[in-house]
Amino acid sequence: MNAIATLSSKYQISIPKSVREAQQWQPGQEFVFIPKGKGVLVMPVPKLDQLAGLAAGADTEGYRDRQDRF
Repeated sequence: MNAIATLSSKYQISIPKSVREAQQWQPGQEFVFIPKGKGVLVMPVPKLDQLAGLAAGADTEGYRDRQDRF
């Protein structure tokens, strides 16, 4: 999907409808901008309830614990 937007004189960009719909982005949603070389990665900021269970089943062996910190 190729979609093009133009930066306005107020430094705003409208996200093309095809991208908004494909990503299911909603008005008021927050985004983080991550510089990558000469480009920028735009990612939605997840809400706290969307992170529940994210690490379920993760192997916690081999990680430092508080006792070995300075």
